[in-house]
Parts: sequence; C-alpha cells; structure tokens
Amino acid sequence: MTNKQIEIIQINISGEDKPGLTSSLTGILASHDAFILDIGQSNIHQSLTLGILFMTTPERSGQIMKELLFKASEMNIAIRFTPIDEEEYSRWVTGQGKNRYILTLVGRKITAEHISQVTRIISDEGLNIDDINRLTGRMPLDEDERAPKTSIEFSVRGTLSDKGHLQNELMKIANKGDVDISFQKDGIFRRSRRLICFDMDSTLITTEVIDELADRAGVGKEVRDITERAMRGEIDFRESFKERVALLKGLDVSVMEDIAINLPITEGVDRMMTILKRVGYKTAILSGGFTYFGNYLKRRFGFDYVYANELEVEDGKLTGRYTGEIVDGARKAELLRLLCQFENIDIQQSVAVGDGANDLPMLNIAGLGIAFHAKPKVRATARQSISTVGLDGILYFLGLKDSWVEPRAEVKNE
Repeated sequence: MTNKQIEIIQINISGEDKPGLTSSLTGILASHDAFILDIGQSNIHQSLTLGILFMTTPERSGQIMKELLFKASEMNIAIRFTPIDEEEYSRWVTGQGKNRYILTLVGRKITAEHISQVTRIISDEGLNIDDINRLTGRMPLDEDERAPKTSIEFSVRGTLSDKGHLQNELMKIANKGDVDISFQKDGIFRRSRRLICFDMDSTLITTEVIDELADRAGVGKEVRDITERAMRGEIDFRESFKERVALLKGLDVSVMEDIAINLPITEGVDRMMTILKRVGYKTAILSGGFTYFGNYLKRRFGFDYVYANELEVEDGKLTGRYTGEIVDGARKAELLRLLCQFENIDIQQSVAVGDGANDLPMLNIAGLGIAFHAKPKVRATARQSISTVGLDGILYFLGLKDSWVEPRAEVKNE
C-alpha cells in the first residue's frame, strides 16, 4: 500500500468487561484484513478499557467502523474512533525508542498522596507513564483484614536530563518513612537477574550475633563499646572485629547452638526465600558475622552459598581468635564478583541487600543494591532502599507479582 492507500485509526472501548469482548472486536478487524499496529487492555473492578490502533484502506475503513459500532451497541459498551495521521504515528514510533524506566512503590499502605507526589515528579522530569500495575493482591475494605503490604509499579519512558535529581526527589518522599521507592532502568539485565546476596546480621536476622555471644560471655558492654567506636570511624571494621572476637575467649561452643535456634528472623524471609527458589534465583549469605549461624540459616531456608567468618575452637571453647580471611566490606564485594563468575552471569544480573556501611561496596557494584532498614549513611548512599516492610518487599523491586508466584489459594481477592 502507498501512503495514499492507508488509514490509521485508533479505537478506544470502555464498559463492563464481558467474556469474548476482545475476540468479537478483533474478529471484525480480521474479517477486513486490518493490520493491528498496537493494542492494550486493562481491567479495574470489572470495568474494561481497551485501545486498538489499526491500519486499513480508505475503502474498508467505513465498513469496519460501522460493524464495530454495531457490535459495541450490541455488547452495551462505549466506543470512540480517532483518525491518526502518519506524521503523528511516526513521532509515536520514534518515541518508543526512548529510555524506559520502572518505578516501584512499596509500603504498608499506598495513598493517593503518594501516587500524586510520584507522578508529579515523573511529569516534571518530562517522562511519560506508559503503564501502571498493582503487584500485590487487592485491598479488602476491612482495615483488620488489610494485606500487610501494597506495591504499585509504573512503567515510564523518556529522556532523563538529571537522573540524580529525580532520585533525590523520590528519596525525599521515601525518607518520610511510610513508603519505599525504587527507580530502575528497564532493560535486559533487570529482566534476567539470577543471584541475590544478603548480609546476615540486622538483615536476615534482627540482631547482631556477636552481641548475643558477648552477652553470654559477660562482655556485652565492652563489645558494644567497640562497635560504637567503629561506627564513629575511630577504628576500622577489621580492627574492631579482632578486638570483639578476642573478648569471646573461653565461651563454650554449646552456647552457639542455643543462640542459633532462637535467632530472631526478619519479617518476610521465609516467604521471600520460598519464592526466590521457586523462580530459580541463586541466593548467598555474605556476612561479617559467623559461619556457624550462616550455615544454620542455609539449612533452614535453603541458601545456596554462605561466606562469613570462622571462629577458632579448641576443647569445645572459643579461643578468642578466628581462622581464614576476615569478611569485611571489600571482601563482600570480591565474593559477589566471584559468585557472578562462578554462576556465569554478568554482575548487572546480581542483587545485593544489606544494612551497614560494610555492605556499601557490594551494594554499589551489584546490578541492584538495596539498603534494608539501613543506617542513615547507608540509606543515603544506596540507590534503592526498603524501610517500611519486611524482606519480601524486595520481590516487588524485582518486578514479581503476587499472582504470578504464589498458589492461587494464597492470593486473596485476585
């Protein structure tokens, strides 16, 4: 067909969703050999919105619209026709080549104010929203039955002049403490992540194991004082680690089993690990804590790898020394790179999750670095953070939808 022999028409349909509606309308287009250039459909509370952009000849367009109009009347739905000129269509096609981004909101509750603020920032940056999806189950009206978390995902498109400014604006909203926001470039690596590495203390568990050990050894105050000195920058992690381990000398190893069994597990770990394994992710613990407790979590939840520090034991008691190389921030980043090589994946396919300053090196080199309930310095530096929900909140940053990964019986009101 030459340019004079084509017409481009957009149809927009709205009304109550009915079985066979899309099939009936596209069947009319098929009977006239129309070519569909684009199609999109959404459904909210049984209310359908359907858009179809099609190309046909001037000789057929009138009959097509007539038949579509009759069918819409028969099905009691509204239909609107809009002619599109070729120049406008060409601009639209060109626009599809612009950068795409995914913005994800996660929180106990997402309000109209959250959405208003986020969409205003998107608009101010000259980005266009292509799609909006709810990743969590629908919210019941009864507050007591409300789902413990909500997530909404925006697919946006455009050219960013200052990504740092946009992320700073989004973080101002997130830092108010009632919603978490992730902003990621949409691309092949985001859609093919394969490895997730976790810090252990204050991430997978809600305590610091060395503090638990120190309390049992009667040196809790001394160990916490050293930790605070390290946090103030008076001593580095390696030096503080050596000093704290030395204070554990003489502690009976039987204490470690009791602590492990009673570790306070972070909200969402069980659900998160079940789903990550179900969809094929490899998981690792990279910890400045201790191997004994990492291996306990590995057995309990099915982690694939554990790298942590090994306490030296003689005659059933801790010697106050360690064996092997200290797992500090630099070592965590190195281990992340090595695991990517071993799994034969690009580092952009990796995810790192942690809360402390010694997690920043791995958070910064991973394809997706997430600060989890992190210290202010870490949260301010990390590109993404979660502070309002449990660890299973990272599933939504990965783009996983509840109805995709959970048995139907577990997804209420879908």
